[in-house]
Amino acid sequence: MKSISAMITLALGMASLNAMAGLPRVFTAEGDTARVKADALSRAYITPSRVVLTEGGVTDSELLLIPGSGQTDIFNSGMCQLSTVNDSVASIVLDFGRELHGSLRLLISAVSPLKTPHMRLRFGESVAEACSELTTAEVSVAEDFNNSEVDLKANTATNDHAIRDMVLTMPFYGQIETGNTGYRFVRIDLLDPGMTVNLKEATAILRYRDLPYKGSFKSSDPRLNRIWDTGAYTVHLNMQEYLWDGIKRDRLIWLGDMHPETSTIAAVFGCDPSVEATLDLACEQWPLPQWFNGMSAYSLWYLIIHHDWFMQSGNKEFLNRHAPYITALIDQIDTLVDQDGTERLSEDRFLDWPSSPNKEGVEAGYRALMTWAMTDAEQLCNYIGDKDRAAKCRDIRRRLDRKKLPHNDLKQAASLMAIAGVMDPEKAAAECVAVGGPKGFSTFGGYYMLEALALAGRYDEALDIIRTYWGGMLDLGATTFWEDFDLDWAKNAGPIDRLPAEGETDIHGDFGAYCYPGFRHSLCHGWASGPTAWMSRHVLGVEVLDPGCTTVRINPHLGDLEWVEGTYPTPAGEIKISHRRLADGSIDTKVDAPAGVKIVK
Repeated sequence: MKSISAMITLALGMASLNAMAGLPRVFTAEGDTARVKADALSRAYITPSRVVLTEGGVTDSELLLIPGSGQTDIFNSGMCQLSTVNDSVASIVLDFGRELHGSLRLLISAVSPLKTPHMRLRFGESVAEACSELTTAEVSVAEDFNNSEVDLKANTATNDHAIRDMVLTMPFYGQIETGNTGYRFVRIDLLDPGMTVNLKEATAILRYRDLPYKGSFKSSDPRLNRIWDTGAYTVHLNMQEYLWDGIKRDRLIWLGDMHPETSTIAAVFGCDPSVEATLDLACEQWPLPQWFNGMSAYSLWYLIIHHDWFMQSGNKEFLNRHAPYITALIDQIDTLVDQDGTERLSEDRFLDWPSSPNKEGVEAGYRALMTWAMTDAEQLCNYIGDKDRAAKCRDIRRRLDRKKLPHNDLKQAASLMAIAGVMDPEKAAAECVAVGGPKGFSTFGGYYMLEALALAGRYDEALDIIRTYWGGMLDLGATTFWEDFDLDWAKNAGPIDRLPAEGETDIHGDFGAYCYPGFRHSLCHGWASGPTAWMSRHVLGVEVLDPGCTTVRINPHLGDLEWVEGTYPTPAGEIKISHRRLADGSIDTKVDAPAGVKIVK
């Protein structure tokens, strides 16, 4: 069983992490306990892996790559030195090796002259973002989500959601911690003219939920293995106090974004309580008759998430606690679907950002999402013993079925239609989803495109798309998956771990639209983790048939793989699975399941 501590140690070569100590006794006294809330998250200190570049008077920068003691001192040997001459700025850009969530700790020893220095710190998910300037139109970009004509060059980096560009007064013979954002790179500029600073350490502070990786996936293809691990790590970073969609932006609970995340959590971490805490809080923030996040589609995703989570966890107490909200939501939807199939949930329709221009396709996909949600809601009503509401869900589906719309060549729509059962999966794949391979894929909708290909039996094509599309982000230096990605962007782009060369496009700063122009684009978005859940489900072959994983079907699809093995977490423990292709082409499968889990094939 692999914990995040072990994962970080493996990736960054750091020593074992120490457990967090208990609270001081004074805070456990009677009268104080109500004021104190324990942090659910842990911290780890990570030394930079590489100096990307230096400018101006910087010497011995490589000393920052040596793990330090975390304590400053009055001796200045063995330290990086930043010196400004005349009006120049001394700068250094550090690479921490992979995307992180957290802050930065700087330890400063002697300074000359003896006064507090001023430093500019810029966090970046790419080197270019760490070296970028703030936009002058930050607020208008943040609010104008639906504007696809934003001037990307004029709207680059922002400080919304998380401050990533700041000027600080620094201590000397001391340390300072600052920032709380998603980043991999940090640029440090000494601003004061005629000043020298001895920088002893510059250490990332990783803030993370210390969880064992109960699920695993290994195969004969290292690229697929890396993609599975990257999706798991992407979601793990977004498991903060609650489930976020992005650790730089938006750092919020978005119900519609969560379904790939909760699917990945189920496959990697099992029944983590952060999922239920997030759904609890979401209901408090968006009480009926409001739609979740003000978007009717996100209330449909709430029903789908609940169904899938109950199948994984079997937590009847949690389901019963949400039953009043679930049944009232069904009643609300029922009043807004007419007998002829016309529905009036809300004027705003949303599947994902790249699909937005295709209004006709979005409408068809939205209706399919309603049908899928009503199918899952019917099963939820059966589980809570509400036969009348279950019948109401069936009737809503019948009404929706009276008005069918074409997918209009939108892969997101055709995929949802195949999943919802309103279109034959092979027809959806042949007409739309499989056309052009990864062309038209998106990081969120791609999960459902892969599901549609699986329903059509096109597992080989799905694996090739995973290698090409999600692997395309890895080829550009990604260590987590992005909010959006188009393979066409990569044609003349350099990787995120260096500044673009002359004639290259900036894969981070030059692309994006809607709410993510330029560097506002999140390079760690949990909704992009779909291949992790998909490979556990379809390649490792784990299909949960009964709530709480009490009955599980093992049905692998290896495609061109020679072998695959892994584990899948259930409330009763992990299922251990291995598949080997034999000389005659058949698959030899071995399964070791915990007591209480019935395996069928």
